[in-house]
Amino acid sequence: MANHKDAIKRNKQNEKRRMRNRHYRTIMRNQVKLLDAAIEAGDVAAAEAQLNKTVSIIQRVNQKGIIHRRQAARRVSRLYKAVNKLKAA
Repeated sequence: MANHKDAIKRNKQNEKRRMRNRHYRTIMRNQVKLLDAAIEAGDVAAAEAQLNKTVSIIQRVNQKGIIHRRQAARRVSRLYKAVNKLKAA
């Protein structure tokens, strides 16, 4: 437990940031799940629409520093690959 005023303040700031990051990460994961559901259903139009939203959210979360840039690139790449595979089929 923090004893100094500055350590107490730092703990409060860290908790606020953690909750904010958790919120954005949850939004990102839910959007990815929606896209995965569209891909599983085989709906190309819905998958393409969801893809644009999902990539936008992933890039926003990356820009905020919540996930690493390489993780964001990897996620986007895999999603595009899945949607393109659906289109080809």
